[in-house]
Amino acid sequence: MSPRSNRRRPEDGEPRLGRTVATQRTEPWCGEEYSVRYLSGTGSGRTYRCPGCDHEVHAVAPHVVVWPAEDLDADRRRHWHTPCWRARDRRAVRDRRRAAGP
Repeated sequence: MSPRSNRRRPEDGEPRLGRTVATQRTEPWCGEEYSVRYLSGTGSGRTYRCPGCDHEVHAVAPHVVVWPAEDLDADRRRHWHTPCWRARDRRAVRDRRRAAGP
């Protein structure tokens, strides 16, 4: 007989260990509605550029993904540090991709 497991097993629909835990909601900014997905971090190993501070956002760190609510185009999604997104009204956006052209 194997020892008893002290860990609670996830119910159906609950996130499993090792997967991204995300919540999503809509938030206003600059007169538009934006879809905001709060991520707990993944092991994908990718890095992104935060438009709030222009530093790298590592996929393993908790962060947010933001895009216009009515737009489903993946090219408009931006990965922000969570504190940078919360301070978005107090700082300028430093998105090099937007400044470089269409």
